Amino acid sequence: MPSEQKIEIIAIRLSKATNKGELGIIISEEILNYSVFELQVIGGRLNLEIASLPSPYKKRVKPYFIEQVFGAYHELLRQYRSGTFQHLKNKIHDHDTFISYCQMIPEGCTAWDETTWKNPEIWNPRHRLFYYLIAAFTMFIMDKPGHPVGTPFPGGLTVEKKGNDYLCPIRDKEKDVFFSICNYCPAKQSGE
Repeated sequence: MPSEQKIEIIAIRLSKATNKGELGIIISEEILNYSVFELQVIGGRLNLEIASLPSPYKKRVKPYFIEQVFGAYHELLRQYRSGTFQHLKNKIHDHDTFISYCQMIPEGCTAWDETTWKNPEIWNPRHRLFYYLIAAFTMFIMDKPGHPVGTPFPGGLTVEKKGNDYLCPIRDKEKDVFFSICNYCPAKQSGE
């Protein structure tokens, strides 16, 4: 079955989760299907994206991008292996946004021109799916912003937590990019 069809099936499976625990189990089962080689490709791609950023910004943002992807990956698997998700019956907040997110995933995975990257033959939509699965864990199970607190953006602004609210300087700036996780993020637009 072509990668795009598998991604559609996975997105539908995600959308059928009735609570956070069930969603955590589904995401974990899908994440566990990634090989060590695929994780290396994903990490290599992340490093290439960071390397393309201007200095000194790339040095400041690198640990946050790694935390966003691989920190969340390790936390997801820790919770899965400890049995946390089996006991997590909380409802998914903003279910309509969650369903929209699931519907966006298949097209979001194929919206990029991968031929401009070094070694495009080893990169495929499944690798982008990893990013969306991890973001789903962060935003819809953990109820945290897609970008970790402290993530710096050009201009000196950062993702912040004030009380129970998360504030992001770019939250509402990605509206025209349908596949951006910002459109589904629980953070609120900060008042710059």
